[in-house]
Amino acid sequence: MADAIGRLRDFARGMTAVVERAGGDEARIFAEGAPLLKALVSVDDWLPETYAKPHPEHYEQYLLFCDLQERFSVVSFVWGPGQKTPVHDHTVWGMIGMLRGSETCRGYAFKDGHLATGAFERLQPGDVATVSPRVGDIHEVANAFADRTSVSIHVYGANIGAVQRHIYHPGCIGPAKIFVSGYANEATPSLFPSKGGLVAAL
Repeated sequence: MADAIGRLRDFARGMTAVVERAGGDEARIFAEGAPLLKALVSVDDWLPETYAKPHPEHYEQYLLFCDLQERFSVVSFVWGPGQKTPVHDHTVWGMIGMLRGSETCRGYAFKDGHLATGAFERLQPGDVATVSPRVGDIHEVANAFADRTSVSIHVYGANIGAVQRHIYHPGCIGPAKIFVSGYANEATPSLFPSKGGLVAAL
């Protein structure tokens, strides 16, 4: 496809319309946004390889698009073999779409004042899951494979790389650490083709 990244451009346009219609209605954002994300991750021909590169020691988070009002952002998570996150939260709504490979998710929730393990889920290409303080916001995510890279596309209700979030230890009574994730890339992909082909723009 000459303009493969057009899939991402169309998704960004669609999500912009969703958040404008829904405002702060999270349930409506999930209801209307999840099918858009599912359509995006059901075809694996559009993500530039620059934003699918694994790191040998830890997972990478690449910014693909951020709404100018920071109402939502789109990122690619790239998991090297066996890599995983700490137990963490998001503090905003989020949708996770599996693009390539597979990842596992172990949920956590506070019970009797302590953080307890919850449901386990495995995402396959085309699957979409949701997180938020309302539906469940604390989890640990890992590449399901020990011998290959996996890639998932995440959409969050903020500029997620600038959001102050928390790391937890199972069994604890509160957050163990505050963190801001930032992004691995120094440039974001251009959503519009140029005469010379697709380019990265600051």
